[in-house]
Amino acid sequence: MNDETILREIRERRAYRALSPRPVPREVLERLLHAATLAPSCMNKQPWRFLVALSEEARGKVAAHLSPGNYWAKEAPAYVLVVTAPELDCQLDDRREYAFFDTGMAVMGLLLQATHEGLYAHPMAGFDAPGLRKAFGISERAVLLTVIALGYPGDPASLNEKHREVEKGPRVRKPLADVVCWDEWDEERALK
Repeated sequence: MNDETILREIRERRAYRALSPRPVPREVLERLLHAATLAPSCMNKQPWRFLVALSEEARGKVAAHLSPGNYWAKEAPAYVLVVTAPELDCQLDDRREYAFFDTGMAVMGLLLQATHEGLYAHPMAGFDAPGLRKAFGISERAVLLTVIALGYPGDPASLNEKHREVEKGPRVRKPLADVVCWDEWDEERALK
């Protein structure tokens, strides 16, 4: 498939790590968040919640709870903590809790707008969720799904060798044949 037929922001979006310490203006962050809120949601419930860590104190709280593999994010000029709760959205009897799906779509809107704005936006799973929840007073009712490190492109020399190579390498994706079934479900192939 010709990648040129795909939207530029989708083609160019990557979870880059080399972030500049240059501050991200609040009005730019607000555009990212507005893009996120334009996501579709079940019955228009809009279950996404965002906590923006912009002050030095708030960013320090986030940095203190990142896992060692996310060393590169400790100096990010902004973080967005993505939070939801199942009761904020449709919950169907067959295990479909739409809060997570809908919030994921909102995050993609934020990531694409960040790419459009010339920012790197890197969602992370590597953080101490209980510690970060406590640091910000996020209750057990809420689910802290991800932390997004945001910043302008920085110096790849700040990264370890492994991450420098990943930054320069191609974006690897499974072929459609591995993730798409046509007309009937092929569980053996689809869930391998």
